[in-house]
Amino acid sequence: DVQLVESGGGLVQAGESLRLSCTTSGFTFDDYAIGWFRQAPGKGREGVSCMIIGDGFIYYADSVKGRVTISVDNAKNTAYLQMIQLEPEDTATYYCAVDRNWYKICLATMPAYWGQGTQVTVSS
Repeated sequence: DVQLVESGGGLVQAGESLRLSCTTSGFTFDDYAIGWFRQAPGKGREGVSCMIIGDGFIYYADSVKGRVTISVDNAKNTAYLQMIQLEPEDTATYYCAVDRNWYKICLATMPAYWGQGTQVTVSS
């Protein structure tokens, strides 16, 4: 089975940095797209970033562009989301997701598989 496990969330102050990790298993890494989403309390899911792993295509949402970097370690089947200059508006549960169809991650919020999420809280 596809398994996605996020880690790295926590409580940080505005302006600080955080790196989230998504360790994956159960699928051929290079055949999938992987993405990061977030959901703030009372809000819907928001796409943050995605990568077509085999192709290298990367997308960033306008809200985080310039402050986040998505990357993958193919040897570890792991994706990362490096976030800098965090703002209170970044507070949310962050989810990792994968799908064979890149457009379900990069153009929508309906990937086939989701992780459990990791909480990021940014204080003023």
